[in-house]
Order: sequence, then structure tokens, then C-alpha cells
Amino acid sequence: MSDNGVPEYVLWPYSPSVAAGVIAVLVFIAITSVHTWRLVKNRTWFCVPFVIGGLFETIGYAARAAAHNDTKSLPPYVIQSVLILVAPILFAASVYMILGRLILRTDSASHSIIRATWVTKVFVTGDILCFFIQSGGAGILVKAKDADGFKNGENVVLGGLILQILIFTFFVVVASIWHRRLDAQPTAAASELPWKKYTMFLYAASILITVRNLCRVIEYAMGKEGYLLSHEWPLYFYDFLPMVLTMVVCVAWYDPNIKPRRKTDIEIGMHR
Repeated sequence: MSDNGVPEYVLWPYSPSVAAGVIAVLVFIAITSVHTWRLVKNRTWFCVPFVIGGLFETIGYAARAAAHNDTKSLPPYVIQSVLILVAPILFAASVYMILGRLILRTDSASHSIIRATWVTKVFVTGDILCFFIQSGGAGILVKAKDADGFKNGENVVLGGLILQILIFTFFVVVASIWHRRLDAQPTAAASELPWKKYTMFLYAASILITVRNLCRVIEYAMGKEGYLLSHEWPLYFYDFLPMVLTMVVCVAWYDPNIKPRRKTDIEIGMHR
């Protein structure tokens, strides 16, 4: 309560845990280091968003730990709010790109309901839109001076999360149709790499990111006074854990054999 009797708007409804934040930082440093090493070693540059997302998560959780002793300081709150919120969008970008590369690498463009050279473009464009919407919503949240301002930010973030879920749903439909058709009519190129294994990893990452987004939708729908936003432990259960598992699952994608074999594979824009 402020001096004039008006309820004071607070950034944190709790004091962020130093221990939880440090553990999260160490975990993301470790897994991001593995991704970086695999990225450079195999030159699978389309996975760069994974590394950037891992850095976002690392910095975001470090900011949470730093806020423990000063919950009124705005910078740590802003950093963790924005980076932890948008990092999964970067993970999603690489998930989208892997499907386009698998389609081209297996010479199975005829099995896709979207032109192979447009698969990455369509979904990454949607991903960029979600990124700007959620970033904008996070910006409104951190600048909020009262409950109404926070509610406006929540609504924008909700819109971005729901859009991302819809895009992901369509993506899974496209991937599953391609998967079923290629399984029924395999191409000669498909026998050259374990495309089914990579597709299973793709589904796993998609499910993990979607579950996280659904939980985030529930979180913001409940509002700042709701249980999920007023307690810290749920964040580690439905955001930290799924994103760590996503990064672990996707380490397998740094396979140089996924890269295109021909200069005509313009979607990837890379030569051997």
C-alpha cells in the first residue's frame, strides 16, 4: 500500500528463488554449449535459432536469480519477462526449418501439401509475427503501472500465444500428411538417412512447445492474481522443463546429412 492509501502495483508477487534460477542457468549453459559445438562442427546453420534461444533462456533465468534481492528493480524483471517468453519462438523456427530440409533431402516434395520451397517460408513468417506480437505484449507488461496496463499486456501476449498454437497445429498437420505419404510411397533418397527418427524428434519438440504454450495461455488467462503468476514453481514445471527437454531432443538434428545435396535446393541457400 502506498503512502496515499492507493494499492501499490508490484512487479513480483514473490521473491524469485536464487537456487532455482542458478540451476536453470547452469542447465541452459550446458545444453546450449552442446548445441553450439554441434552447430559449428556440422555447419548446420539453420539451427542457429536454437543457440540464440538457449542464450535467451540462460540470460532470462539469470535475471530471475538477480532479482531475488531487489524485486523493485525493473531491468531484471524486463529481461526475464521478455527473453523467457520469446525463446520458444526461436526453437519453433528451427523446428519449422527441419521439415523443409527433410522434404527436400528425401526428394519427397510431391508428398507435401505445401510446396517444399515454401514450407520454411510460410511457418517462419508466422513465427516472426508471433515473435513481434509476444514481444510487444511483454513490453506492455513491463511498462504497466496498474492492473489495467498489465491486463492489456496479458491480452496481447495471449493473442500471440494462441496464434502460435494455431500455426503449430497446422504445421503438425502438414508434417503428418507428408510423413504418412512418404511412409506409404518411399523415395530412393529417403533410404539414405533416418528420416523417420528425425520426424519423431520433430513431433516430440512440437508437442513440448505446444504444451508449454497452452500452459502459458492458461497462465495469462488467469491473470496476475491467478495461482500460476502468483507462484514461482509452476514456471519451472511448464516452461523450464519442456524447453530443456526440447533442446535435448533437438541435439540430434545437427546431422550434416540433412543438408541439401544440390545447388538447386534454394530454400536452404547453402552448398555442400
